[in-house]
Order: sequence, then structure tokens, then C-alpha cells
Amino acid sequence: MRYSDAGVNIDAAQRAKQRIKQLARRTFNPRVLREVGAFGGFFALDGLPRDAVLVSSVDGVGTKLKIAFAMGRHSTVGADLVHHCVNDIAVHGAAPLFFLDYLATGRLEPEVVVEIVAGVADACRENGCALVGGETAEMPGFYAAGEYDLAGSIVGWVRRSRIIDGSRIEPGDVVLGLASEGLHTNGYSLARKVLLEDAGLKLNQTVPELGRTLGDELLAPHRCYGRVIKPLLENRHGGKSRARTGLLKGLVHITGGGLTENPPRILPAGCRMEIRLGSWPVPPVFELIARLGRVPEEDMRRTFNLGIGMMLVVSERDLDAVTLVLRRQRELFWSIGRIAPGRPGVKYTS
Repeated sequence: MRYSDAGVNIDAAQRAKQRIKQLARRTFNPRVLREVGAFGGFFALDGLPRDAVLVSSVDGVGTKLKIAFAMGRHSTVGADLVHHCVNDIAVHGAAPLFFLDYLATGRLEPEVVVEIVAGVADACRENGCALVGGETAEMPGFYAAGEYDLAGSIVGWVRRSRIIDGSRIEPGDVVLGLASEGLHTNGYSLARKVLLEDAGLKLNQTVPELGRTLGDELLAPHRCYGRVIKPLLENRHGGKSRARTGLLKGLVHITGGGLTENPPRILPAGCRMEIRLGSWPVPPVFELIARLGRVPEEDMRRTFNLGIGMMLVVSERDLDAVTLVLRRQRELFWSIGRIAPGRPGVKYTS
């Protein structure tokens, strides 16, 4: 009996890995010391300041993958993975250095693997992040036919004096919300249950409220906010010097837990975030889910981003400067709340 008789195709894996090496090489910079394929990825820290701190994160794409399986479109989930991870370290003021991915499937199909990793590599290039390695695992009998799992980890850096951790947040600060592009990578289990299973909508069906097919809506990319945030992290804006973290006191990436559960992760003692309902337009996809599933408002807020992919907490005195930077980038944003005295958490106001 050969390994292939057990369902593992080593030759197919090797073909995929050769193509992956080419894709990864496009993301390399002089700090990458070895080709993909060694037992570990090598990345030199040359040129980083002495007070540089490494910031890391790991995440997956979740059940959004089910939409990719059904539609046979796999490049977008690779980009989703990178964008999610870049956002997770950007909220601490960190810039990405390198990325690794993990792809597991029951039966390895080289074309699908290459499509996924191409999405990862393209997103890494856009964010100045080197793809230095990963793992492609073929595990017969573990996954349903045509399905896979995808996860990734990122390492970035920030100067110790520039770390954003929310510790400077205080009552009176303003909360700005940056627009999302749909569900991003969270809430898909509920969305699939409501839209596909219970309501019986089809992914190739054009939904009038959405102005496109349901599949296109659900595969809308997870936005990356790294480049939007970067100019706000500089020390000087409009001639005013800002020590430490520039114009930003805190950042919140709206991921699992939605609008309710994520802000407390950065709020210091004695500070509560008050979010003003109706201060931004909620995209139609969320209203569709709430209506068809009769989902309570509390669950919607604890599950989805509802149109806000990133929150910025800024001092009121810096609001004009921040607004100017965002408008120069043509970024869509809204003033959605304030920081008030109280126990760390979120309160909704109207």
C-alpha cells in the first residue's frame, strides 16, 4: 500500500508548493533570509530601533469559508485573512513585518491551494508584509469534500514609546467610526443560518436591497485599515507635536463580539464608551439579516460590525486634525460616540 492509497497525494502537494514558493518570493524584501520550504522562516530585524517591540496575532476566516466553497471562489478569503491580522496589530500602532499561513484540507487540489495563497501573497505585498512560510496539510477523512480550513499569523513591530493600548483614554474623548465593507469575517454562522437555511435565499440570487447577488455581498472583502491609520500615528500634524502615539489614543478592530464586546478590550478603568445609535448608516445586509431572522438588536450588536469596521478614540482637541487626515484620504467616517465616566463597557444612546 502506498501513501496515495490512504488519500494523500504527495506529488500534488509538491506541485502546489512549488507555485507557492513563487508567490511568496514576490513578497520578499532584503530582511527575508531564506526561501519558503525550510523548517522555519528567517527574517532579520536589521534596521529596527533598539526600543522596537514585536506585536503578533493569529486568526482565521471562520465560516465565511463556507461561502467560498459554495461559490468556488477562493482568492478573496486569502486576502481576508491577511487584512484581519494586519488590523489586529495596527490597533496597537504596529506595522507588519512577516506573515505565515496554515491551510488544511481533506484532498489537496493544487489549483485551489494556489488561488488561496495568491490572495494571501497579494494582500501581503499591499501591506509591505513578507510571506515567509506556512503549512499545507492534506488530511483525508477529516474535512468534507471540497472544504478546507485557513488560518494565519502575523508579526509586526512598534516602538515601545508608541504602543497604543488605550491607557491614555479619558472621559470627553471622541469616538470615530470607519466604514466596513459588509460582514468582514465575523457573524457568518448566524448570517448563513438566517439567509441561506431559514429564508432560503440563493448565493447567485440578486437581492434588490443589496443591489448585487447575495454571494457577492457575503464575499465582500475584509477591509484593511493599516494605511488609513498610519498617518495618524505620526508625531506631528498641523504643526502640533504629539508625543507617543500621535493623534490616536485608542483603536478598536470590530471583529468577533461586534460593537458591544470589542471596545472594552482597550478601555481603562473609569471609562465607558457611549455609542450613539443612528449616527451612521447601517448597510442593508445587516438590516436584511435582522428582519428575516427577527434577530434581537442586542444580538446584532454583539455579533456584527453593523457598518463600523474600526473605531478611533481621539482627544476633542485633536478632532479637527484627525478629520483633516481622514478626509485627505477620502475615508468614509462618522462621529459615533464619546467616552464617559463609568465602568469599562459600552452603552448605547439615541
